[in-house]
Amino acid sequence: MALKDDFVKEALLPSTVSDASPRKKGSCRAGLVVVKALLLGLSVWACLNALDLAPVPACMKDRLGHEREWKADEQCPQATAVVPKKNVELWSSLGKTFDSDAFKARAVEWIGGAVRVPTQSYDKMGPVGEDKRWEAFGPFHDYLLKSFPLIHSTLELTKVNTWGLVYVWKGSDASLKPLLLAAHQDVVPVNPDTVDEWTHPPFSGYFDGERIWGRGSSDDKSGLIGILSSIESLLEAGFQPTRGVVLAFGFDEETSGLHGAAAISKYLHETYGENSFLLLVDEGGGFAQEYGSVIATPGIAEKGYIDVRVEVTSPGGHSSVPPQHTTIGILSQLLVHYEENPYEAKLSRGTPIYWKSQCLAAYAPDLPGELRKALKKSVKSDKALKAAQKELFKSKSFHALVGTTQAIDLINGGVKTNALPELAWAVVNHRIATDSSVGDVQAHDTELLKQLAHQFNLSYTAFGSQLTEEGAPAYGTLTLSDAWGTALAPAPISPIDAPEYALLSGTIKATYNAHRSLTGDENIVVAPGIMSGNTDTRYYWALTPHIYRYNHHNGGNTTGIASGVHTINEFLVADAFYEQIRFFTTLILNADEFQA
Repeated sequence: MALKDDFVKEALLPSTVSDASPRKKGSCRAGLVVVKALLLGLSVWACLNALDLAPVPACMKDRLGHEREWKADEQCPQATAVVPKKNVELWSSLGKTFDSDAFKARAVEWIGGAVRVPTQSYDKMGPVGEDKRWEAFGPFHDYLLKSFPLIHSTLELTKVNTWGLVYVWKGSDASLKPLLLAAHQDVVPVNPDTVDEWTHPPFSGYFDGERIWGRGSSDDKSGLIGILSSIESLLEAGFQPTRGVVLAFGFDEETSGLHGAAAISKYLHETYGENSFLLLVDEGGGFAQEYGSVIATPGIAEKGYIDVRVEVTSPGGHSSVPPQHTTIGILSQLLVHYEENPYEAKLSRGTPIYWKSQCLAAYAPDLPGELRKALKKSVKSDKALKAAQKELFKSKSFHALVGTTQAIDLINGGVKTNALPELAWAVVNHRIATDSSVGDVQAHDTELLKQLAHQFNLSYTAFGSQLTEEGAPAYGTLTLSDAWGTALAPAPISPIDAPEYALLSGTIKATYNAHRSLTGDENIVVAPGIMSGNTDTRYYWALTPHIYRYNHHNGGNTTGIASGVHTINEFLVADAFYEQIRFFTTLILNADEFQA
């Protein structure tokens, strides 16, 4: 209200007191001045009442001087393309090499050969040395040794927990923080029942002239082999770095990195210390067409994660005399209640996905006009923010990225058709929003099932806390727990106003341009994003605040899911792989010359 009163006062006073000469009673001039002032005041009042706390409109800005017009370069700053200066000739020369048919054939064989070595990791694998399934990584190490001879004769290699790989390419200036590049060797298992559904066998590494087929071709052997292909090429060209480069390749990322990245993290901490790396780039986002613009989306954060085990017990017995609800029946109703009460997603300012939406408003020409208008106003207007959210949430993928999700993925119960099941359980997978927490999810799920626990007369324990009177008569039990003990808080958000982010953004733009013989900074937009899954970086948070999850995948107009990641017919477009190699090469050379 003070804002409105002050503005009306400012609007009225100059017109009524600016004339220093005495006014005569009944003066027409004085009357007109007052009428004009009143009309101005009324128009201003109407303008203010229409604001809904939005940014101050154009009719007010000049007088107040408190608000500035929404500007694209402020809401979504863009770096310029960054190319090496000292090593520009080397960079140009390697670019020509990467364009040659001979190199492309070599690159296809590098990635195809890697796919042909199965490196599947499974849930609940035993310790290294005890579980024989880990030995599948031995042949993969042999393949890398044979395929990248200069790397293995030049870089220092340490094997961590037997199968983890840490390569160190020492720089000539030990005072410079090294660049850390990460990837993982393992792939998700192939369901034997689906092998016949693959266009080409899952471990064939088959190249059809456009795509390389097979499990791991995209996730994540393309990242690992892309990094090694880049470094082998740099070594062949005689490059010796000033800034060191460290490679960290885990072997069980698909099963939470408990044996691989966890051990590598400990080794890196003991060897280098906290905040010891310039920046870290691991698997993650790529670029794609969105609303008429090419948008690259490095993941600057990751969702949190928890698998909630929902376990119900009740008396057993013969199925010929069944109770009203069996253990499986009770569990089923609990799970239906879960799905009928999904988490409420909310687009919030100050989150990476909101920042991404501002980039769309700034640089996506085909974004609907009303949505663009709402996004611009949403910087200050809650009403506009809700309007933008409503429109954006029409996309299921966008909606899922913003909020905490839940998915019932595992269920088990019963052992015989004529025996009442004493135990039934299910696991509900949650991906936790970046502005939420593990505690929020535990509290939500606990409260969600409280009434049903009472309805079925179940003794209720949630995440170690007894919620019903201990010892009170009960038909059975309901227990919520962290299924595997791997709950993870949302990752710290890496800064996007830091020189390191500008280095990455500029490298993305330079790579995109070079691969297409383009110039300028407007061909691709870099917008912050998040990872809804968890990468090995969960263990590396203390090594650097600058963690970016990005592989420079060319997604075209599709998402990574369309390329068969984690399902049948996984493939990698060969041209996208050539560009990945160019990206890692450009990043290494740019980081070598980087000065904060």
